[in-house]
Amino acid sequence: MTDRDAYKEGAMPNLCIYCGSSSGFHPDYQDAAVELAQLMVSQGWNLVYGGGSIGVMGIMADTVIAAGGKVIGIIPEFLATREVMKDNCTELFVTDSMHSRKRQMMELSDAFVALPGGYGTLEELLETITWKQLGLHNKPIAVLNTRQFFTPLIGQIDHLITEGFVRPEHRLLLRIATTPVELLEQLSLPAEPPLKKWFNTQEI
Repeated sequence: MTDRDAYKEGAMPNLCIYCGSSSGFHPDYQDAAVELAQLMVSQGWNLVYGGGSIGVMGIMADTVIAAGGKVIGIIPEFLATREVMKDNCTELFVTDSMHSRKRQMMELSDAFVALPGGYGTLEELLETITWKQLGLHNKPIAVLNTRQFFTPLIGQIDHLITEGFVRPEHRLLLRIATTPVELLEQLSLPAEPPLKKWFNTQEI
């Protein structure tokens, strides 16, 4: 039984948010995080996130808590002081490594969303896409493209397809939304069918 299976049948779904320990230079990033957090609670989503109390992470957690929602924080021990661990989460897990943190976030979550963030946010997003590509899960993955933040990354994915390193149908592994309302609508769509990862050289 996985950690996710341990939750009671019929429990609210868990939405994993990958986001930064910084807030960014433009208030649109913070406003979008607040709007998304409020919508999540109103639609019955719990928050799974990195367990910090600063930056967009802190904004998401504070807003969900203020709206009466459930927050599940997961943070590695060595980051507990750097990211200022949020000790008033509904549930808080302290892991022994970044790898353990990401695996637990993966197991506990029913869907994944990346908000604008830094290297860590991009790494978590791409690993989650890769795991889905490899068939390790079939949960929805989306980005909130506030201020076109992810547009260059989306362009890079298209370039990978053009150059023959990613299959064209794997473009569907990432859902893209420009507003929090559209984002949660995207997550409600049916899961993509299982996709073949590897190219047959005769197909190129």
